[in-house]
Amino acid sequence: MSAPWDRKKASTVTEPIGETAALGSEPQPSVKPVRIWAAVGAALLILQVYVWIRWVTGPYFERVPAGPTELPTLMKTILTVYTIGIVIGLPLGIWWFIVRPWRRERRITLDGMFLVATGLMFFQDPLLNYFNTWCTYNTWMFNRGSWSSHIPGWVSPEEPGHQVAEPLLMNAPGYAYGVLLCTIFGAWVMRRVKAKWPTISNLRLIGVVAVWAFVFDFVMEGLVLMPIGLYTFPGAIRSVSINAGHYYQWPVYEGLMWGGVQAGLCCLYYFTDDRGRTVVERGLDRVRGGVVQQQATRFLAIFAAVSAIFFVFYNVPAQWFGMHADPWPEDIQERSYFNGGICGAGTDKPCPDPALPLPRYGSGYIDKDGRLVLPEGVTVPEIVPYQQGK
Repeated sequence: MSAPWDRKKASTVTEPIGETAALGSEPQPSVKPVRIWAAVGAALLILQVYVWIRWVTGPYFERVPAGPTELPTLMKTILTVYTIGIVIGLPLGIWWFIVRPWRRERRITLDGMFLVATGLMFFQDPLLNYFNTWCTYNTWMFNRGSWSSHIPGWVSPEEPGHQVAEPLLMNAPGYAYGVLLCTIFGAWVMRRVKAKWPTISNLRLIGVVAVWAFVFDFVMEGLVLMPIGLYTFPGAIRSVSINAGHYYQWPVYEGLMWGGVQAGLCCLYYFTDDRGRTVVERGLDRVRGGVVQQQATRFLAIFAAVSAIFFVFYNVPAQWFGMHADPWPEDIQERSYFNGGICGAGTDKPCPDPALPLPRYGSGYIDKDGRLVLPEGVTVPEIVPYQQGK
């Protein structure tokens, strides 16, 4: 028996995407699409576990201090209350979306799969700073640094205790049930639009949810999360930012990128077949091994799709914007709790600026006096002269 929310959602889709044809009615592909997605999900999960183990057992599992700047009392109060509320919500979300349906139906529903998949999506959060640091979190909040330096090929320079720290108590639950609730709400918007305009095409319906996601992101990030001091975009391009020059400046392209992620998740969640299955679950009925094997395959496929949506719609374009970042505003640089000790006052490193070359992890950098500082034991590479006669 399908969960109530799955039945309601499936009944609104007039153009099912998943398998609806009877097995054997047409030639079946030798490689089931769900297995391909599941293989990708398994590889991603192995990578994430490997990176997290290296982080927890390595030198970067260290608190990044807030520095000498005292947080405003109101900011402290709001962040504390907000964190307590979101932490309390996690076990409630697990009970409502996983335990409760399991007790009733003896299976994990699509909502439960999404809860875990979006929670694991948290792994990608630091990737927007892969080449250049242009987003930072408030280090006054509980943190143990970040796993970013253990991500293969990581470029941005950082040191233990001096890096963009992840506020674990806020972000881990936020990515899990927080993103899921936003996805459910977006799917509800799609159902309402479909009910009001039954003939609307799927393409236009996707456009509607994309606009909704952009507006929702502006309200959520630009008007709530950033003003309360959770994080900043110091490298935002000011000419296309709202409240430019302030610590809560919100780049419009953030709404396009995260709005794209949220719209993609809503579409994955909404466009299911008559059995409540997403597009990446095609071929699930032909997966051998019983219920456990099918459930594991289903989850890995959904996890891969969720991760792909985040990576393609956010972290890929984020690299371009990170490489074209503007100078950090003074309103951010003068607040030590926003820079994680990676630059500015208290260091000999100026904060990222278009006038400076981008340093790499382990490379030299230009100090505050304009001098090149190389790592110990490293010298400037020699210029090799041209050979004559070749």
